[in-house]
Amino acid sequence: MGMRPIETLVSEEEIRARVSQMAEKIREDLDGATPLLIGVLKGCVYFLSDLSREMGGLCAMDFMAVESYEGQNSTGAVKIRMDLGTNIEGRDVLIVEDIVDTGMTLGYLVDLLEARKPRSLRVASLLFKPGSFKGPRKPDYIGFEIPNDFVVGYGMDMGEEYRNLKFIGRLASR
Repeated sequence: MGMRPIETLVSEEEIRARVSQMAEKIREDLDGATPLLIGVLKGCVYFLSDLSREMGGLCAMDFMAVESYEGQNSTGAVKIRMDLGTNIEGRDVLIVEDIVDTGMTLGYLVDLLEARKPRSLRVASLLFKPGSFKGPRKPDYIGFEIPNDFVVGYGMDMGEEYRNLKFIGRLASR
């Protein structure tokens, strides 16, 4: 199909600098606690990898896969495709998201995980779209606020392509 031209929204250098700042702030807020990072697949993989390495110290990791059926008909229904293998009761948990759009899926995840009685529950999202957000809870840590565009790269895809770009971009209109 060939690669379409992509306009850079956030460069590789900007991502690296911001992830480092976020890691420092999270580490500071955790105040010596060993966090459990919960990555929301698949988009989180690059962000989670870089964030955890920048955080240093000890941390544990687990993953969840969720499917949200928002699309055209905004039901906000969420289906867990893969649940955690870890008991989070009494743990300091950090949900790691690539992007928070409407915030409905995140709201569902937060409720689900809060019910499992973690000691603390925070959310880090690399990207946040204030223009489309209508969820109950904003992320505690936000890398970049972006316009309401469809973005790819650094974990985010279009039909499973473009995930491995080192920057975040939007597909240029033809």
